[in-house]
Amino acid sequence: MYTKCLFALLLFLLASCSNKDETSKIDQTQKTSQTEDGTIFEGEKYFKNIKQLTFGGQNAEAYFSHDGTELIFQSTRDSLECDAIFRMNIDGSNLRLISSGEGATTCSFIAPDNKSVIYASTFKGGTSCPPKPDMSQGYVWALYKSYDIYKADPDGSNIIPLTEEPGYDAEAVFSPQGDKILFTSVRTGDLELFIMNPDGSNIEQLTDYPGYDGGAFFSLDGKWIVWRASRPEGEALTDYQNLLKEGLIRPSHLEIYIMNLEDRKPIQLTHNDAANFGPYFHPDGKRIIFCSNMDDPKGRNFDLYMIDIETKCIERITYNSTFDGFPMFSHDGKKLVFCSNRDNNTKGETNVFICDWVD
Repeated sequence: MYTKCLFALLLFLLASCSNKDETSKIDQTQKTSQTEDGTIFEGEKYFKNIKQLTFGGQNAEAYFSHDGTELIFQSTRDSLECDAIFRMNIDGSNLRLISSGEGATTCSFIAPDNKSVIYASTFKGGTSCPPKPDMSQGYVWALYKSYDIYKADPDGSNIIPLTEEPGYDAEAVFSPQGDKILFTSVRTGDLELFIMNPDGSNIEQLTDYPGYDGGAFFSLDGKWIVWRASRPEGEALTDYQNLLKEGLIRPSHLEIYIMNLEDRKPIQLTHNDAANFGPYFHPDGKRIIFCSNMDDPKGRNFDLYMIDIETKCIERITYNSTFDGFPMFSHDGKKLVFCSNRDNNTKGETNVFICDWVD
């Protein structure tokens, strides 16, 4: 009985993982569909009716409202010198700035009841944009000490600080039930995940291991979280800790983890030693979509992938020769929003795209 069950499981794993080798041979430059709204590349079988929503600048981290009618995102555009927070309808209409336009902002999210928004900002530390990170140490992200998490009314008014600890506090999201906020903080001396009430009270630490833990999201039922994490050792740990003292992080090796909020034991899903980030649960709770450079030997091109939580099998979702990242499903699973360099008018632009998800 055991032998038959094991053989059946192996057949299932081979069948469910076999498409990765086949699809990896597809020419990434070959397009199967190109319309005025956007391009779908060969192999992107889950995409239909793609539409480009922004045109120009750097647009990233676009996330659905709970009812799926609006998006909130960060953008550096026009006269802005660093990211500000915008909202728009899912067809790109009714675009409006909702942050103050002062300092830098990041990681915005809409409350499930649509009565508030949250985002991180440096404006209390100065109204001008903070200095860019020093790239002489390689590709690094800046962790500005003046970043704190703020709550505001839907139009951006009535700004209230939720965190006021010294050091980096950011990457905050609401639970789908609206009862908790998940965020990343350096308050313990390391970058860890924390959870708190929507008013900033009752803060609890969720992770406690040397390395970066961040970019976390809830499952649709609010029982699980998914995030990106580094677990450096030896010289890599020393490098991480030295950079952290300078308010920097090198995001070249990040793996995807999940955790049940009841037992709070981290479970590592990916083991590819690549830069994996931007994970988000499919509404079925069985799969996670994320961004990775795992298929680019030079580590420069990022595409979207889906991992099955039970089998750990990974399927490639996008085949764009430039960047695709920051994916999020609408709560009914019918739409996917992501950010991409595809169809750029100017090299290096990143725009927001939305499409129907054909499962």
